Amino acid sequence: MEDFGFIEMQDMQRKLQDKYKDKWESVSPENAKNKLLWLMIELGEAADIIKKSKTDAIMTDAEVRAHFVEELADVLMYYNDVMLCYGISIDELKSIYTAKLEKNLSRW
Repeated sequence: MEDFGFIEMQDMQRKLQDKYKDKWESVSPENAKNKLLWLMIELGEAADIIKKSKTDAIMTDAEVRAHFVEELADVLMYYNDVMLCYGISIDELKSIYTAKLEKNLSRW
């Protein structure tokens, strides 16, 4: 299976933002709040699928699963938009993520 990571996602997101730069708000620190709010809305839509579906529907019903994964893709798109708005690099994310992981691994 081919790896699909943040570098590729951010490249794809930049292309999407560039295509609609005249229609969508810019990717800038001033608009990051709106991107984060949209991220939260999309996350709520994913949670709503969990809430409304039977326990195993995401695992067994292809239509429910596709809808759930689509909402998670929307979450990742807005997550990448927030990173782009604030100029957060993949290296910066990895450094902070790794430090946070180490902190959490040593908590208890």
